[in-house]
Amino acid sequence: MANQDPFLDDDYEVPEEPGNYMKLEKGNNRFRAMSSPILGWEWWTEDEDGKHPNRVHTKDEVPKEAWHGQQRPKHFWAMLVWNYELETPQILEFTQKTIQKEIRELVKDDDWGSPAGDDGYDIVVTRKGEQLNTEYTVMPKPAKKLNGDILEVFKELYCNLDALYDSDDPFENPDNADTPF
Repeated sequence: MANQDPFLDDDYEVPEEPGNYMKLEKGNNRFRAMSSPILGWEWWTEDEDGKHPNRVHTKDEVPKEAWHGQQRPKHFWAMLVWNYELETPQILEFTQKTIQKEIRELVKDDDWGSPAGDDGYDIVVTRKGEQLNTEYTVMPKPAKKLNGDILEVFKELYCNLDALYDSDDPFENPDNADTPF
């Protein structure tokens, strides 16, 4: 029995909601840092529920057994950002030393300083290549004030980056705390 009405319109696409974490895609990835980064060491473990990140503040806190697997602990940065591509706040976490060193040099430079906040500047991380041949470059953009609509989003946002150290959700607001990011 043929149905003349289509089950779905030909141009229908399942909507995709952005996640809470920014992924550095191939090409240009533009963002505005909205917080200072938290720093630490990260390694992954696997159990019956899948893979899980483990994060600690210092290298000395990493258990000795974590250094003997294929996935050795890495130094990470994690910060709250505005992702221009998806037009949403997200957490950007990265372990790539190239990115860390280049952003650190910008922060230390008197002409650039901190990229964070309304008076900061955008950063574009360009990703080229695949797997072991992946390269990253960091390019700052001239400082400019953020759009007022973006600032409004952050006024209403709760984000506790330190929750990452406990494997908790940084966007979950326990007890409806009034603490902004």
